[in-house]
Amino acid sequence: MEIQAAIVRTAGGAFSVEGAELEAPRAGEVLVRIAGVGLCHTDLIARDQFIPVPLPAILGHEGAGIVEAVGEGVSKVAVGDAVILGFASCGHCARCDEDLPSYCQSFPILNYAGARPDGSSAASQKGARVSAHFFGQSSFASHAMANQRNVVKIDAADLPLEIMGPLGCGLQTGAGGIMRSMVCPAGSSLAIFGGGPVGLAAVMGAVVQQCSTIILVEPISARRDMALELGATHVIDPNAGDVAAQIRAIVPQGVEFAFETSGQVVVVQAAMTCLTSHGLLGLVGVPPRPDDSLSINLAQFISLGYRIQGIIEGDSDLDGFIPQLVDLYRQGRFPFDKLVKVFPLSQINEAIAAQARGEAIKAVLIP
Repeated sequence: MEIQAAIVRTAGGAFSVEGAELEAPRAGEVLVRIAGVGLCHTDLIARDQFIPVPLPAILGHEGAGIVEAVGEGVSKVAVGDAVILGFASCGHCARCDEDLPSYCQSFPILNYAGARPDGSSAASQKGARVSAHFFGQSSFASHAMANQRNVVKIDAADLPLEIMGPLGCGLQTGAGGIMRSMVCPAGSSLAIFGGGPVGLAAVMGAVVQQCSTIILVEPISARRDMALELGATHVIDPNAGDVAAQIRAIVPQGVEFAFETSGQVVVVQAAMTCLTSHGLLGLVGVPPRPDDSLSINLAQFISLGYRIQGIIEGDSDLDGFIPQLVDLYRQGRFPFDKLVKVFPLSQINEAIAAQARGEAIKAVLIP
């Protein structure tokens, strides 16, 4: 079938919305008409080839839409169902068996290769291959091909389906990092570093968890204001002075949990200095360079019992956690729509620029 898709052809290049062809769904696959798709930092690092998806490629991995066709053997969804698209996983490795699909042992090839496991792509242009299947979807397009395992059926009759896609990655990463990975208990103290979509989703998750002290560290004032609106108890401008000193002025012993979303080594090191004994630091930020590494004082880590946890997709199990977030949204307890600014897919490059300038916290593209 003929589709429209935002295609990137060179590392770091602009996206161009063009016509392409998409195959009919194979066994286990689901064709989804995209109502809206979030713009995520991970799409940009794939564009820039930090994730070396073969180019040209259709990226996008926070899609939501309506099922238009299903392949042989699909029983999870049917034509006409509203769905949110998440990441791909195999369903049969040791981690998937533990309901930890974001740590699937086939995660890289299923999500980053730009192809099906057999190496084929459903997308092409005049017979020439175009990489697709990014995070099991490639949803910067009018239509995307997913697998039934990474689509989540929702009742969207009362929901703005076009903005629900970010629940499939960035928002579940932030909220899940607090609610599922670190499981911050009621009454605990938490510092969140970075007030982008992931960090602000972490603020909302911390409110759900009833953390007593929720501190956001963020240089952009509008995002600090948004954090307070969402329930943060304190906000800190890192340009106003030593961050650790500012946090310890609020919590003298240090925080029990820290959540780092920027991937900047200097910020990670600052986050570690804010922990109390036996404190836990959760890391979700992608570093700007693949070889970035962290230096730690082993004696300090042992004597204070510090812990560091890498987190992918907020330890989400998709079919369990995404519906939970949808229910919280309905209840007004996860108001992520406050972060969203909508752009037509044709303005994808303008949306990227707006996010970079801090004018949009979460851009959502409408085909």
